[in-house]
Amino acid sequence: MAKEIKFSLVYRDMWQSSGKYQPRVDQLVRVAPAIIDMGCFDRVETNGGAFEQVNLLYGENPNVSVRKWTAPFHKVGIQTHMLERGLNALRMNPVPADVRELMFKVKKAQGTDIARSFCGLNDHRNLKLSIEYAKKAGMISQAALSITHSPVHTVEYYLGVVDHLVEYGADEICLKDMAGIGRPTFLAELTRDIKKKYPHIKIQYHGHSGPGFSPASMLEVARAGADYLDVAVEPLAWGKVHPDVITIQQMMRADGFLVKDINMDAYMEVRRLTQEFIDDFLGYWINSSNSQMSSLLVGCGLPGGMMGSMMADLKGFKAAINASERANGKPESSLDTLMVKLFNEVEYVWPRLGYPPLVTPFSQYVKNTALMNLLAMSQNKPRFSSIDKDTWNMILGKMGKLPGKLAPEIVELAKEKGMEFYEGNPQDEYPDELPKFRQMMKDEGWDCGQDDEELFELAMHERQYRDYRSGIAKERFNKELAELKAKAGAPIVIKRPVVEMPEFDIDKIVEKYPKATPVQAPAKGKMLWQIDVVDDSKAPVAGTKVKAGKACGYVQTYYGMEEILPAVDGRVVAVTAPQGKDVVKGEIVAFVE
Repeated sequence: MAKEIKFSLVYRDMWQSSGKYQPRVDQLVRVAPAIIDMGCFDRVETNGGAFEQVNLLYGENPNVSVRKWTAPFHKVGIQTHMLERGLNALRMNPVPADVRELMFKVKKAQGTDIARSFCGLNDHRNLKLSIEYAKKAGMISQAALSITHSPVHTVEYYLGVVDHLVEYGADEICLKDMAGIGRPTFLAELTRDIKKKYPHIKIQYHGHSGPGFSPASMLEVARAGADYLDVAVEPLAWGKVHPDVITIQQMMRADGFLVKDINMDAYMEVRRLTQEFIDDFLGYWINSSNSQMSSLLVGCGLPGGMMGSMMADLKGFKAAINASERANGKPESSLDTLMVKLFNEVEYVWPRLGYPPLVTPFSQYVKNTALMNLLAMSQNKPRFSSIDKDTWNMILGKMGKLPGKLAPEIVELAKEKGMEFYEGNPQDEYPDELPKFRQMMKDEGWDCGQDDEELFELAMHERQYRDYRSGIAKERFNKELAELKAKAGAPIVIKRPVVEMPEFDIDKIVEKYPKATPVQAPAKGKMLWQIDVVDDSKAPVAGTKVKAGKACGYVQTYYGMEEILPAVDGRVVAVTAPQGKDVVKGEIVAFVE
């Protein structure tokens, strides 16, 4: 009998390519029905990772976002899952145990079914509490293996990690191939051995497309017994993210697997809405290279999800590196040249730092060290002249056990600085902090929120949460967006109230303004707006939903006039006008020549 393969949509992961932001919750809620109507997904990854911080960065409440975003999927029985980083939970540095435990309680209450937990070092000790806390909260615990390709990351190595994860009670195993550099036959062997030893364990494969292995890897792990495959949807598929569901569905079907059909009308709606989000504001942050796959990633092993931030960092360092190169009589480097140099330097640094899998936050640590090495060498200084605090904590073992051995030069450097290596349980280094944060909430006069979710956000992301509460985050986001739009030559948005409210005698208004059906500018410098308000109670069948704009008695139409002064003569200007106190509020956009 043919085996069934199920698909999980990693819609949350798709926004990593922006390097900073994601759709707002109102936009996510709009796309949810179309995702559901596609009919091919059993799971959707909705939150976790940077999701919480991204919401805070543009001044939104992540708790509201998670509840609204997961709700539509729950109603139809599609499971939702989150991503968390073990010892680091939802941030880049270690988190106290009591805050980690609260996270699982909060996320379960908010509607998250599955906790995908990974440790970037594959230290099973960092995942023990994640598994226990997830199950205690009533979630499915999916423990992840951070997949990479190195001499120390063998099938035997990973099976040893799996033994501990199953012992702790993990319900599922995820092969988290975050950089997409896992070799297909290797992944198949690992999947087959896990299934042979633990046939009751479900296996989900998560592989990015950057270096190009992912479709072959998906086929191989499916043949070896995997249960779920993570996929994406255009226009944020392929490139540095995930393969598109259409290709993988057809590939699986051709190989004899049972897969669900795809409603293509719904697929096109998801595609359209996703592009709409990009055009709205996401596109101003997305690096154009993120849509391209690159075999250069095979060697350095960096995950595609960090390419946006990496290129931003590289641009920032370019001037300093070139200045040093000029001062030392060396030729300047282009951005492409620097990118290749950085990839080569990552290949040099990575084994010397003990082969940490290149996943958040350790991929950032390795990349940062490589970047600082490039700067140091441009200044005729030795490598490893500058290593940041977090990277030292990784080196010293305070975040877990490194898979490989440190290079003698790194060990010697640590001794020169008087640093001590740590071999205990990493969690023991970070005492509980919830009582402190409860007192902070009390001192600020803030409510801890439903299910202590506001307390959790403060404890997890204190600085970002305070910026959100103060309004600074929203101001910063709006300012940054305005600057990027101005740089790109986007239309200027002018907001002002309606200055004329005519009497609402529809017959007279229509007679006076016969061409007012679309929003238009009948005279230069003036805008005539129209809004249709539907009264369902007056429909032929009471309560029937009808579309605004139809010429029938249960649709009320209002008009107004507004004076407009274009900022630049001849430039397209978008005008947003509140519709008055007695009219349904909304936004009307007019284009003035």
